[in-house]
Amino acid sequence: MITEPPAIAVKDVTLAFDDNVVQRDVTFDVRRGEIFVIMGASGCGKSTLLRSMIGLLRPAAGEVFYGGQALWDADDVQRSEAQRRLGILFQSGALWSSLTLAENIALPLSQYTRLKARDIARMVSLKLSLVGLGGFEEYYPAEISGGMKKRAGLARAIALDPDILFLDEPSAGLDPISSKRLDDLILELRAALGATVVMVTHELSSIFAIGDDSVFLDAETHTVIAQGDPKRLRADAADAKVRDFLNRGVMDAPGGRS
Repeated sequence: MITEPPAIAVKDVTLAFDDNVVQRDVTFDVRRGEIFVIMGASGCGKSTLLRSMIGLLRPAAGEVFYGGQALWDADDVQRSEAQRRLGILFQSGALWSSLTLAENIALPLSQYTRLKARDIARMVSLKLSLVGLGGFEEYYPAEISGGMKKRAGLARAIALDPDILFLDEPSAGLDPISSKRLDDLILELRAALGATVVMVTHELSSIFAIGDDSVFLDAETHTVIAQGDPKRLRADAADAKVRDFLNRGVMDAPGGRS
C-alpha cells in the first residue's frame, strides 16, 4: 500500500542567525486540507520558521519537503516552481500603496500566467468577490480599513489558486468582530479552494476556532515542546507553559484559575 506524503514535512530544521539559535530540531507534518497553527509567545521564532518554509530563509540544518520533494536541496528553478504553489499573506498585508486593489491582485496573474488583460480583470473581480470586496477594484489601500486590507491581501494570496496558503498573524491589529469574520473567511476559502493552510498566530480565538493541528515553539528551550489539536493541548499538554499559553484568557479573568 502506497502512503501519500504529507502536504508539508518539516524535518530536523534548525533556524539560526550566526551563533544565535532561534529554533532547533523542528520536526512536524502538515496534512493535506488541514489548518495547521504555528503558535508560541512573542520572540519564539514563529515568523522565522514560516520564512524558512516558504523559501525565504535557508535553515542552518534540516529540510522542508512539499509532497515529498525537498525545497532547499532543490535547484533555483525547482524551488521557484514549488513556491508558485504557495499563497502568502504577510502580517502587514504587504499591498503596494501606489496600486489599486485590482492592480495589486493582477500582479501575480500578469507575471506568472499568459492570461489576456480582460481575463485577468475577470479573475481579479472573482478573487475580490471571494473575500467580500466585490466592487472595490479601484480603491487604493489607504482608502480602506485594516480588516479590508487583510482581505485584499488574502485575495492576492489566492490569485494563483495555491495548493498551500500561508498566513502570518492574519488577525493582528483587528478588532474581535473583524477577526471573527477573517476566521470564517479562511474556513470558506479552505473549503472552496481545497487548500492546505498554515497559520502563524498567538490569537486564541483563531487558534481554537479554525486550528486542526499545531506546534508550540518555546522561546526558552528553542524547540517544539508540544504538538497536536490545540483544543486538546489546552487541557492535556505535558508542559505547563503550553497549558498556560492556551488558557491565559481564562486565567486572567476574574475567578479564573490561579
